[in-house]
Amino acid sequence: MSHVMAAPTCGMFLADMGADVVKIERLPKGDDVRENAPFVDDESAPFAIMNRNKRGVGLNMKTDEGKAILRRLIVGADIFIENYRKGAMDHYGVAYDQIKDDCPKLIYCSISGFGQTGPYADRGGFDLVTQGMSGLMSITGEGPGRPPVKVGAPVTDIMAGVLGTTGILAALNKRHETGMGQQVDTSLFEAGIMMTYWQSAIYMASGQVPGAMGSAHPLMAPYQAFQTEDGWLNLGAANQNTWLKMIDVLGAPKLADDPRFESPSIRMDNLAELVAVLTVHFQKDTTDNWMTKLMQAGVPAGPVLDVAQMTSDPQALARQMIQDIGTSQGSSLRVLGHPIKYSKTPTQIKRPAPRLGQHTAEVMAEVGYSKEEISAFTDNGVIE
Repeated sequence: MSHVMAAPTCGMFLADMGADVVKIERLPKGDDVRENAPFVDDESAPFAIMNRNKRGVGLNMKTDEGKAILRRLIVGADIFIENYRKGAMDHYGVAYDQIKDDCPKLIYCSISGFGQTGPYADRGGFDLVTQGMSGLMSITGEGPGRPPVKVGAPVTDIMAGVLGTTGILAALNKRHETGMGQQVDTSLFEAGIMMTYWQSAIYMASGQVPGAMGSAHPLMAPYQAFQTEDGWLNLGAANQNTWLKMIDVLGAPKLADDPRFESPSIRMDNLAELVAVLTVHFQKDTTDNWMTKLMQAGVPAGPVLDVAQMTSDPQALARQMIQDIGTSQGSSLRVLGHPIKYSKTPTQIKRPAPRLGQHTAEVMAEVGYSKEEISAFTDNGVIE
């Protein structure tokens, strides 16, 4: 029973891996993302990208019958995923403590803003809020004196979904040993915190509070974006070996003997001067030309692409990260592919995102409801 992004991400990963995932939505409108533009054949592209490979059930959760159907679906499932505010599942009568005795093998995954325990457990959580509270926004942006900046993508939402998937698979593996399920509890807040490993290590060991550094790295240099003649280039020449290869590519041998840049730690101490010196060199040629030279020399580097460029990049295409699932009316609708490749069990996108309630009758029949019951529920507005 998921909406928006965190739990839908979790369900999407499992569906791509081959699980039979049923998305339960509250009537009358379903997941709010269904209303988000852009649309192709009246189908939301943001909804489609998160909910492919799933079947869809629509329930009127304001009715006792809708709550009873939800409970029956959960009891018959291996895994239940929800990402509502703490207390919502209690209202529906399907909180973990309310249902675990009826289905002791159930793996029950709760993804929330701040987790099921602690002083913030009752708070709602959004990616923007948890990016700020996790410390991410303090280390993202152009630098000192500039406003806090969130990461452009909703990273705590997405990563919380990935953590949910990881937790479910760990619980599933444990169930093979014990025969028992458990609750898996993670949050957007923790997803954000775990992305601060380097910065947290710096603070907890030294007392120094890291701040925003643009694209630069807090521990090594040069390791950031540099402006070229026609764009931007990301460069990773942080260790001494790649540093020497890079200055050879630049045709600037004197930099090897410059006392300001003679070792990795000293380069970090003189980062602003290093960036100024290197920028002068990189602005003398195009991104493509620098890429050719740096790749030949074995220096890690890459262009800064926009989303359109990324979706046509030959590596993204070769890795099947861009796939066309089409709409229900046959128009082209591209989505991102599964980011893990399996040698024996390759993933497939077998179906587009479901229409609201598209598979309700089918799924209800699978858990024992008769045609007459399903018809009556439909007539009474309990299901769609």
